[in-house]
Amino acid sequence: MNSNRAIVHSTKGRVHGPINRLMSPGDLGHQLKPFVFLDYVNAPSQGGPSFGFHPHSGIATLTFPLNFGIRHEVSTGQIDEVLPRGIEWLIAGEGIWHKATPLPSDSPQLQGFQIWFSLPPSHENGPSSTLFVAPQEVPKRGSVSVLLGRYLDATSPIPAPFDASYLWVELQAGEQLHYAPPTTHNLAWAFVQHGQLQVGERQLQSDMVVFEDGHEAILFEAQTDVGFLLGSAARHPHELVLGYYSVHTSDDSLARGEANIAKLGDAMRRSTHT
Repeated sequence: MNSNRAIVHSTKGRVHGPINRLMSPGDLGHQLKPFVFLDYVNAPSQGGPSFGFHPHSGIATLTFPLNFGIRHEVSTGQIDEVLPRGIEWLIAGEGIWHKATPLPSDSPQLQGFQIWFSLPPSHENGPSSTLFVAPQEVPKRGSVSVLLGRYLDATSPIPAPFDASYLWVELQAGEQLHYAPPTTHNLAWAFVQHGQLQVGERQLQSDMVVFEDGHEAILFEAQTDVGFLLGSAARHPHELVLGYYSVHTSDDSLARGEANIAKLGDAMRRSTHT
């Protein structure tokens, strides 16, 4: 079986406790922007990770829990719940603080993903916002769930300000996916969350792979039942300027974002003492 696009990089990520960091802005994120950061969470259901209030600016984040729910709170006081296989979408823009807490689950392991996207200059210091997509509202075509962007005639309800598709794919043993990315997309990658996946001459298991730049289709074949993430995009043409919780396109926009984060943090601290 042949794939038209060669694999040019592969990684199994860096494991820190229950989190496997597969991509960050300082490594693969620079090659795959607007995709700049990807964490795979695989945590015991008892004592799973809880992320207290922390800030972001300049990015959008998409959280996709496979088998557990999340209670999400932002610094404005808004509280929402994300159900298993639903989506939490956050545009940090000029700055926002938020926290996430896993809800009780019957699953022995909590499994899910969070990915960051770099925003274009038109949005990196714009208003922050959140959007929550219920599991039944996530478009699906056959084996493919469209988390962001488009696949065939299905389009995600999330209005992303960049050109990217982010898909969750589940194949049974022996099934194939022939992925023809949108013609504007010149980069692509995949991460195998479970099972064994054949791509060209490579058999992948718990691997994240980057494909050579191009517009050609990619053929995936499941050797066992398999679940994997698949991303493609038009490459973000701007520089990545990094803060601790922020990614911007210039030093000036980063300074503006971090100044607003500090201002929001001061307001939060004052409100807790009144």
